[in-house]
Amino acid sequence: MNNTTITKTLPFAALALTASACSNSSEKKEDARPNILVILADDLGYSDLGCYGGEINTPNLDKLAQNGLRFTRFYNASRSCPTRASLLTGLYPHQAGVGRMTFDEHQPGYRGTMTKNGVTIAEALKGAGYQTGMIGKWHVAETPLRPDQRQWLAHQVQHDDFAPKENYPTHRGFDDFYGTIYGVVNYFDPFSLVNGEEPVRTVPDDYYSTIALSDSAVSYIKRYAQSDNPFFMYLSYHAPHWPLHALPEDIKKYEDMYTKGWDDIREKRYNRMKQLGIFEQKGDYLTERQFKDTWEENPTKEWDARAMAVHAAMIDRMDKEIGRVLKSLEETGQLDNTLILFMSDNGCSPENCQNFSEGENDRPAEMRNGEPIVYPRKKEVLPGPQNTYASIGPRWANVANTPFRFWKAKSYEGGVCTPMIAHWPKGMKQGKGTITTAQGHVIDLLPTFLELSGAEYPLEYNGNKIIPYAGVSLVSAITNGEPTVKRDLCFEHFNERALIDDEGWKIIRAAREDKWELYNLNEDRTEIHNLATQYPDRVNKMEQRYLQWEKTHMVEPRP
Repeated sequence: MNNTTITKTLPFAALALTASACSNSSEKKEDARPNILVILADDLGYSDLGCYGGEINTPNLDKLAQNGLRFTRFYNASRSCPTRASLLTGLYPHQAGVGRMTFDEHQPGYRGTMTKNGVTIAEALKGAGYQTGMIGKWHVAETPLRPDQRQWLAHQVQHDDFAPKENYPTHRGFDDFYGTIYGVVNYFDPFSLVNGEEPVRTVPDDYYSTIALSDSAVSYIKRYAQSDNPFFMYLSYHAPHWPLHALPEDIKKYEDMYTKGWDDIREKRYNRMKQLGIFEQKGDYLTERQFKDTWEENPTKEWDARAMAVHAAMIDRMDKEIGRVLKSLEETGQLDNTLILFMSDNGCSPENCQNFSEGENDRPAEMRNGEPIVYPRKKEVLPGPQNTYASIGPRWANVANTPFRFWKAKSYEGGVCTPMIAHWPKGMKQGKGTITTAQGHVIDLLPTFLELSGAEYPLEYNGNKIIPYAGVSLVSAITNGEPTVKRDLCFEHFNERALIDDEGWKIIRAAREDKWELYNLNEDRTEIHNLATQYPDRVNKMEQRYLQWEKTHMVEPRP
C-alpha cells in the first residue's frame, strides 16, 4: 500500500467526542465516535423494497426503516460509476473524473478513473484513526480493453491487473478490499474479482456473489470489533444489476408473483406507498404507465413474469444477506453505535442487455468451461441460471420505479432519486420510522462523515491539490430531523441535464430535446405537470445557473 501525506488541512467542526485514535495519551480511552456502514444496491427501483411500497420480501431493510429514517428526496448521479465516484469523494461526477463511464475520453471531467484531486471518504477517515474496508463493486477505475478480452472475460486467460493498481481501493484509503474492479459480473463466477490487490483465480462451485460479499463483510466486522478504533465500511452489492442471476430456491418464492403483469403490480405498489405515507401529498401522484401495450396482449408473458421474479429473488437474497451483516454487528456489540446508510446508485435499469454484443467490454460470451452463454434476444430461454444473460427491460423498470417516470441514466426522478434508509440507535433522536422530506445527495456523505469522525479535509493530499467538496453535512437531518441546507443540485449524464433549485423547482432537458421542462416538486413530486410555458422567466434564470454550474464543475469541455 502506498504511503500517504496530507498537508494544509482545513479544520472541520467535529462533535465533542473522546477519541483514543486522536489522543497522544498512553492512557486508553473509549472512542465514542460511531462506526459507519454504507450499503449500496445496484439498479434498485424506487419502490422495490417493502418499506417503500414493494411486494418483495425485505424484512431486514424494512426493520432498519421502521427503527430509523427514510428519505424520499435523496439523489444520485443517475448511473453506476458517476454515482460511486461522487459518493466516495463528495464531488460532482465530472469533478471526480467520471462524468460518463470508465473509459478515458481525454477531457478532465471524463478520464474514467476517480481523480487524485479529491480524497475518498476512506482516505479522510483513515487519517482520523478509522479502520477502513470496502467490499463489492468498485467501478471507478479505468478498465481499458485487451485484445483477448473475450477469453479474459471467460477466465480462459489470466492477467494480473484489471486496472492500474494505483486506482484499486487499497490505494484509495481502504485497508481491506474484496470485490470486483469492473462493474458487471456473472454472479456465480465473477470477472475481475480481487482480494486486496490479488486476483481471485477460482471460486467454489456453490459461489454466489451476494453471499460471498456478505461473508467478507461479516469477517471484517468481527475483526474490526476487536479494535478500540471505529470502522468505516463500504458494502457495495452487485444486486440487482443485470444479468438476471439468482439461486433457484429464491426464484421459486416469486414464480407466481408477476403473472398478472405490469399494471397489477404497479397499482398495488402505488397503493402501498400511499398507505405508508411515502409522499406527503394527499392527492394522486402516480404517473401514467410509459407503455400503451397491455399484459393481456403480451406474447412473452411467461418470460417476462420470470424475469421480474429473478429480479425480486436477487433483492430478496440481498436483504437476507444484509440480515447476516446486521446480526454480526449485534453479536459484536456494534449495532447501536453504527450509522448505517442504505441506498441505490440509480433508478432501475431499462436496458435489454440480452440485445448487447456478447464477449465485449464486461459481458462474457462463454462460461469458464467453454459453454456458450445464451443471450435470449427472442426470449427463448428463461433467465436465472449462469448460462443466461438477460435483464428485465423498460416495462418492468417503469414498474420498479413506481410512481416515477423514467429510469437509470435519465435526470428525471426515476433516474436520480433513490430510496435511502438511515439507522443509528445511539445517535438518532427523532421518532422511529420517520419519513423525511429533507433533501440529500450522494455528494453529502463525505461531509457528513467528516463531521461525525472529526476528520479534516485537506487542501493537498499526496502532492495533489484537492478540490473543495461539493456536498453538505446531513448529520442534523439524520439525528434531529432538521431540514438540510437550501442549495441548487445539478445533474448531467450524456447530455441528460437537470437542476433542482433551493425552492424545490426543477428544470430538465433530455438529451435529444432542445427545450427545458419545469416542475414544481413541492406540489408535483412525480413530474406530471410541465410548467415551462407558464413560467418562462423562472426557466431562463434556472438555465443560466445550470450553465454556469457546467462551466465551474468540469462538465465542459465535453468529449
